[in-house]
Amino acid sequence: MDTLIPTSADLAGDQSLVSRAEALRPAVEAAATEIEQKRRIPPSLLDQFHEARLFRLLLPRSSNGIETDPITFFHVIETIARGDASTAWCLSQAGGCAMSAAYLALPVANAIFGDDPRAVLAWGPGPRVKAIECEENGAVTGYKVTGVWSFASGGRHATWLGAHCPIYKADGTPRLDADGKPVERTMLVRTEDVVWTDIWDVVGLRGTASDQFSLKDHFVRADHSITREYEKECREPGPLYRMSALTCYEVGFAGVALGIARAALDSFVDVARNKVPRGQKSPIRDNAVVQTNLAQAEVAIRAARAFLLQSVAEIWKEISAGSKLTLDHRMAIRMASTNSIHRSREAVDFAYNAAGATAIFESHPLARRFRDIHTVTQQLQGRLSHFETVGAWMMGADADLTFV
Repeated sequence: MDTLIPTSADLAGDQSLVSRAEALRPAVEAAATEIEQKRRIPPSLLDQFHEARLFRLLLPRSSNGIETDPITFFHVIETIARGDASTAWCLSQAGGCAMSAAYLALPVANAIFGDDPRAVLAWGPGPRVKAIECEENGAVTGYKVTGVWSFASGGRHATWLGAHCPIYKADGTPRLDADGKPVERTMLVRTEDVVWTDIWDVVGLRGTASDQFSLKDHFVRADHSITREYEKECREPGPLYRMSALTCYEVGFAGVALGIARAALDSFVDVARNKVPRGQKSPIRDNAVVQTNLAQAEVAIRAARAFLLQSVAEIWKEISAGSKLTLDHRMAIRMASTNSIHRSREAVDFAYNAAGATAIFESHPLARRFRDIHTVTQQLQGRLSHFETVGAWMMGADADLTFV
């Protein structure tokens, strides 16, 4: 197994792709205020992302995608997050969604993704939803889909949307699998076919426009539906698709958090070098407590980042060599990604608090970073309960594996 130990090159990823993100970061940062105020990514910035093909990082090569590795994906997302977290969040979400092409028949995948260089898929959960089977000569030809889905990050600039549904038979009874569990599938629908409701009045990640959409008795062809259980229907043989979309989401959203933390600490250092707090004679940078806490925050995010990269790189080498993604792998990524998110939150909290009243103004970068990271921790990927799951699994107790 020594040959599978990651090298520095493995941890660095594909620098040609990372450099595309670095080249775009100044434009992202310049647009950050507009993104937050208008709650949209500007069309001109989207044009640059499409030109750089960054929405196609995890799309299969067979559908004109890049099909990069998860380490490179992390670096790209982290880099963009240093400029603006909402943009990076949308990019990460779209990356995971694009992996859906691996589950579709190739002609359908190419019609949705391959033939349209600006294709973007977005989706979100929907608790009050259903898809009723439509049959012809005893075969399921499609589904009548009804429901409301929310948290569709990036949906306002997407070309397609995913509507995840439990499946019902034509007679209205639930479709069950061999184990007696409800069958669920994700329906792919064109953005113009849904009805939007603007619900995204939130604290942070405002620019993701994670709004709500609805459908009523909308017909979806059977070949435009997928299962998210990659072992059942995945057509693509590449190692990326054996990693599964869930693990790539974990890696990507950890990259968002670490990018926020990096930018926050850099911004704080700029403040601390020059700001003399009211009633004091020296700038913040001369305060011994601040000096100590800054160093500890820096160590914490570097250590979390290194643990995540090392874990993912090691797993990627094993998957690339032919291994399957195991529960051990999934637990390692869940643990490392959740840790990255919460160490990032702690670093941002330090920077925000130590900057004093300077950071309370909505226009200040630290205020935005503070709002964004606290929104990240409220999302699925940032749940503290993930640590409970990992800890229970480590000790052989019952563990909820739903999001591992």
